[in-house]
Amino acid sequence: MQIKNKKKHKINIISSLPKHVAIIMDGNGRWATKKGKLRISGHQAGMKSAKKAIYFAKNHHLDALTLYAFSSENWNRSNKEVSSIMDLFIKTLDKEIHNLHKKNIKLQIIGDTSRFKIKLQNSINRSEKLTYNNRGLTLNIAANYGGRWDIIQVAKQLANQVKQGFLHPDQINEDIFCQYICMNELAPVDLVIRTGGEYRISNFLLWQIAYSELFFTDVLWPDFNESIFENAIHVFLKRKRKFGSSTIS
Repeated sequence: MQIKNKKKHKINIISSLPKHVAIIMDGNGRWATKKGKLRISGHQAGMKSAKKAIYFAKNHHLDALTLYAFSSENWNRSNKEVSSIMDLFIKTLDKEIHNLHKKNIKLQIIGDTSRFKIKLQNSINRSEKLTYNNRGLTLNIAANYGGRWDIIQVAKQLANQVKQGFLHPDQINEDIFCQYICMNELAPVDLVIRTGGEYRISNFLLWQIAYSELFFTDVLWPDFNESIFENAIHVFLKRKRKFGSSTIS
């Protein structure tokens, strides 16, 4: 696989590319406000950027892409905005799922979907079922997701295993814990990208990004494009990853 560098030369970096990229898609509302538009128009524009990111990841042979679409804290926004986001989510899923399927992309929704309306839950179930056997790219959409929620769900499951006598507390270690965390079947997250100029991870994949490289950009999410994604990868390739040891990876 080849990717162009800033001088337009091509370099072969297939062995060094991140296998799993996660993106905190921040800035939709501010983008809309700056343009004197309703906040929902920012979310609509953000969907187009998400599509660009998905196909960039697919075309560059990443194993997985995880997009932070709706956090568990986003319910604190106005009812009107939340309702508009949910409607947009359904509409986009129904419109794009067959294109994703044709591109051999597997869709997974991570998060507590039980709070969503039945119509959205049904749309999610249909989409996941349709693409379940696809192997071109795993696309994870974090919806009503929080890193603390994820860890608590693991703790509850392990506590239940101990209660039923299937597991002893002394047996619990990182390997056991990882079997229950979201996306446990995928490669670890190598790179986290956050748009919008903020420098925090906002309760996103707290366990999964323990050793991820972080890339922050001031670009608001609706203005995110393939060039910015490519630049993030080039920055990633220049990093020296040690994973807590003195040996450089």
